Amino acid sequence: MKVKNSIIWIAALMPAIFGSCDRFLDITPTGKVIAETGEEYRALLTYEYKYFPKDRGLATLRSDEMNLSKAYTSDLDYSTYFDLWRWNDDAPSTTTTYFGWRRYYHAIYIANYVIQHKDEITGATAGEVRQMVGEAYMMRAYCHFLLANLYAQPYTHCQPAETRGIPVLLEADVNAVPRSSSLKAVFEQVLADITEAQEYLNVETWEEGYNYRFNTVSAEALRARVCLYMGDWAGALSASEAVIGKHGTLEDLTGSSYTLPNSYKSAESIVALEQIMPADYTAIGRPSASLLALYRTGDQRKGKFYKRVTSSVSTLVKGGSEEFNCSFRSAEYYLTAAEAAARQNDRETAITYLSALMAKRYDAANYALVLAQVRGMTAGQLVQEIMDERCRELAFEGHRWFDLRRTTMPSLRKTYDGETFALDTLDSRYTLRFPSEAVEANPGIELWP
Repeated sequence: MKVKNSIIWIAALMPAIFGSCDRFLDITPTGKVIAETGEEYRALLTYEYKYFPKDRGLATLRSDEMNLSKAYTSDLDYSTYFDLWRWNDDAPSTTTTYFGWRRYYHAIYIANYVIQHKDEITGATAGEVRQMVGEAYMMRAYCHFLLANLYAQPYTHCQPAETRGIPVLLEADVNAVPRSSSLKAVFEQVLADITEAQEYLNVETWEEGYNYRFNTVSAEALRARVCLYMGDWAGALSASEAVIGKHGTLEDLTGSSYTLPNSYKSAESIVALEQIMPADYTAIGRPSASLLALYRTGDQRKGKFYKRVTSSVSTLVKGGSEEFNCSFRSAEYYLTAAEAAARQNDRETAITYLSALMAKRYDAANYALVLAQVRGMTAGQLVQEIMDERCRELAFEGHRWFDLRRTTMPSLRKTYDGETFALDTLDSRYTLRFPSEAVEANPGIELWP
């Protein structure tokens, strides 16, 4: 991708933006941002795009998608990822990698700066400025949304107005002493930022290589995901249908010529911001047997998403490089629309969206058989089938952990070298703790209101 490498001066600019202070949020933006021109503001956003966290992929380790084994886990992989994989949050190894709290708040700081100084940007057209401001609102919304789904309880398993969320920052003020907002307030702000972004965004499609940037379709795409995670089925269905109406193309995996749908080159790509499964993630494990068992006879994804090595081991094809940068793509919204409709007992709408995706994933004979089975399912079975289809279609794209959180928070079991590790139903470890460095720097950060 041309992605995020075109502005050379940003390396010199960053020290002026990010100094050495780590107070309060455990972030480092200090000093004064010196951007003035449209090119310089674009570079600020480009920098944040480039270094956006890979946390949705990292969360995959905590789900049931991946097996670890001594047969393919190096000492480095073991020390870096093993405690995340086995949910050892009490006393992880000092070499365990961490989620991107600091980087999210970097991005939020820059988004706030762009928003606050939108009327001072020079050397750019009004349309260019508005687009950057829209992207800044989307960046702020997406970062707060991801933080809330990592570091706060699932919205659907608590009383959001009475539950601690995460700090919401709406100003580029490094002297602020932030405290957490309620989870309800966090989600309300995310939705408000999406609405505000829609007033500014004016690029519907970025050319390939620049499609890591937010566009007009991405606002409804994020809204659909937010509503889904809230259990707002009507909102999720409406936003998903808006996405499908504007960007409903699906890759056809039933033929010999295709692009993997999570590639940034795919016709399905809406925003290709996040590298969900970089090479260091794909190297540490293998698709789990339970995941592979979900694929039916005739499902073309099993042979195209995975490479069979032995009778019991497969490797992941749809990951390992920047080609598979994927934040939002078309298929997600057929599945979101299907689930939202099914949960509102709108059976025909649910099957319509589900079958549209399945027609592009199963060979013709088996598609007919599976569709007949789907039509014969009870309401509960249909919801479960849609969830299984999400698992099959969106595997290793950073959705599974969050789907487990927002639905049943089920018990999980993992085995490594003869030792079994357990995550219990509704386990508190479905939510990450605030980083110790952030709490030490600002002991009141978890307090609200």
